[in-house]
Amino acid sequence: MERAAPALIVRCLQAGWRVLAVSENVERCAALDEALWTFDDQSFVPHGHAEAPGLDASRQPVLLSGKAENVNQADALFLMDGADVDANSAYKRCMVMFDGQDQSSRQVARKQFKAAQGAGLVTRYFQQTSSGGWKEAG
Repeated sequence: MERAAPALIVRCLQAGWRVLAVSENVERCAALDEALWTFDDQSFVPHGHAEAPGLDASRQPVLLSGKAENVNQADALFLMDGADVDANSAYKRCMVMFDGQDQSSRQVARKQFKAAQGAGLVTRYFQQTSSGGWKEAG
């Protein structure tokens, strides 16, 4: 996820969106933080940790957090490691990211996908290709 998320986050920023990336896994947040600093030598992704002492989370264009609280008025929500949010939340885009090789992660993602469909949201499913790109899956 740390390899895939930064490019998607950059695309959200290019669209003028603020981003909230949620994982209760502290190691995942640390790895994503590191990836946002190092994934591309030619870019800078302004971001912060919601739990960092003294940080004004509301001012962060990209906020990494252990909770799905939209304190930075994000337009795009990234849910990782089984993090969940009410299907009626007001985001322009919600991306559920999971390890496709992990059976329990896939089960949680399937439930989230079905809940979003059941709430009448537009849902699409993408898989990462062997070359690192993305392909919409049927």
